[in-house]
Amino acid sequence: MLIIAQHSEIFIILACLFGFFMAWGVGANDVANAMGTSVGSKAITIKQAIIIAVVFEFLGAWLAGGEVTATIRGGIIDPVLLAQRPEMLVYGMLSALLAAAIWLLIASAKGWPVSTTHSIVGAIVGFGAVGLGMEAVAWPKVGQIASSWVVSPLLAGTIGFVLFKSVHHLIFESRDPFAAAKRYVPGYVFLVGFIVAMVTLTKGLKHIGLDLSFGQSLLLSIVLGLAIMGLGMVMERRVKYVRDAEDHFGYANVERVFGVLMIFTACAMAFAHGSNDVANAVGPLAAVISVVRSEGVIDSAALVPWWVLVLGGGGIVAGLVTYGHKVIATVGTGITELTPSRGFAATLAAATTVVLASGTGLPISTTHTLVGAVLGVGLARGMAALNLRVIGTIVMSWLITLPAGAGLAILFFFMFKGMFG
Repeated sequence: MLIIAQHSEIFIILACLFGFFMAWGVGANDVANAMGTSVGSKAITIKQAIIIAVVFEFLGAWLAGGEVTATIRGGIIDPVLLAQRPEMLVYGMLSALLAAAIWLLIASAKGWPVSTTHSIVGAIVGFGAVGLGMEAVAWPKVGQIASSWVVSPLLAGTIGFVLFKSVHHLIFESRDPFAAAKRYVPGYVFLVGFIVAMVTLTKGLKHIGLDLSFGQSLLLSIVLGLAIMGLGMVMERRVKYVRDAEDHFGYANVERVFGVLMIFTACAMAFAHGSNDVANAVGPLAAVISVVRSEGVIDSAALVPWWVLVLGGGGIVAGLVTYGHKVIATVGTGITELTPSRGFAATLAAATTVVLASGTGLPISTTHTLVGAVLGVGLARGMAALNLRVIGTIVMSWLITLPAGAGLAILFFFMFKGMFG
């Protein structure tokens, strides 16, 4: 208690700095994943991707970021064991933030799409196991999170596969693909709006004072979905049929209709990502702030202050703008060749999986989800459509992430303990 009272201001300043650095890493590495499909399929430019991400990442973090934050903050380490020595939690969370942020900086420089969730969970487990003892770590919770890393790419891959097959069947195999695209694409736009609205309303808005029942959320989501569908139809009307001697079936025109749809899925993915992954930067930061403010009382259910979510959202945006282009290239063009229709299926599948996980409070990896979805869409076209070398490199970087995060966190933990303890 004494240590926390003596150094309270230093702890809060360090937590804010490291939290911002971590959010910067999330922006540089993970947002690039979210935008990679849209840029890779040439549906939007890098500049447009950055503008969309800036707005919707921030909104996702601020409106729907509270639920997963609780899991990262209080679910991985047993708070009872920390009650006697709250300063250990402060050192641990500071070291976890710094360790994960440094690893993300290295990975982003190499253009590896690694998991920010892996990085922070690995770092928290590392300091918990070494600094407090193996019994301090809630292993069943860690197991549950780890299983989601396998389940989420499989689920997203399956949804992506089914979505792409449905697009193929309904649109590309019809007599007039362009007319079919204009008929069915509004339905897909409705799906995007409805799914994101539904999960946000059922789970996300309690901390800004909106507590809706399931029925109210469902009605409001249908209304929002229809409104977004209307907007999609207005934008779609502007897409005119262009005759091209080389394009016998009019597929290029169909892809232009899907280009409109990709703008909506890019917004959905950015929102979904902000809601799930802001927790990686903000969870440990919120834990430090709540321990310091309460002078050592550890409350895993303490509310996240609104400005902390704003700091996280701001850091994410800064990371994307300054360093996001490298990972965008890997995801957008490295795994499989993407067109707007394939990119749409992958992005909607990933966004659906992420918002569902965000709603249930499971910190899944957006990276794994999106790569899984892109693989699912690639597989729908056969194994030859996949670049296995790039996939191998990505999987290898995933495997290194946990031990890298844990190792760095252990190092920093003893460093902070030596400095303050």
